[in-house]
Amino acid sequence: MVKIPYFQGANQFPASSFQHPQTIKHKLIYMSDQNFKNHGRYVPIWHFITPVIISVILGMSIINLVHSGMQMHDLHMWLPIILIPIVMLILWWYARAFALKAQDRAIRAEENFRHYVLTGKPLDSKLRMGQIIALRFASDAELPALAKKTVEENLSSKEIKQAIQNWRADFNRV
Repeated sequence: MVKIPYFQGANQFPASSFQHPQTIKHKLIYMSDQNFKNHGRYVPIWHFITPVIISVILGMSIINLVHSGMQMHDLHMWLPIILIPIVMLILWWYARAFALKAQDRAIRAEENFRHYVLTGKPLDSKLRMGQIIALRFASDAELPALAKKTVEENLSSKEIKQAIQNWRADFNRV
């Protein structure tokens, strides 16, 4: 079995001499295989720690506001303290949402092209984005039949991924 390297999260320790171009160090992990059980990927600092820290700052700001008595003459002091963590939460949310939307568009184009190369026809327009994202893990041999089955049976993303026999790894996700 061939071990395939991929890079995981900026919160990991550096491996050997690899250095990210922006000098963020990543850990090089060797996966012998990617499959339904291990294909999900989270960056703990981004997905879990950052929103908690921003929420704590917002909570502390609200507590500070309540204890100040919410006097109108103090508006210039407490309003920015409340608005800054709200803006931080909005930025945290949309930074991820915009990146995912761009990635979804790229996946749709790639999978549509792959299906066209394999069959001479584009993907069925009835396929939802989540279904196309799940189909990207199907091998070239499985894709045409699985795409057809997905449309006919309206399979969910999870059902599509579970139906894949020969997993096509995607190590370039964001």
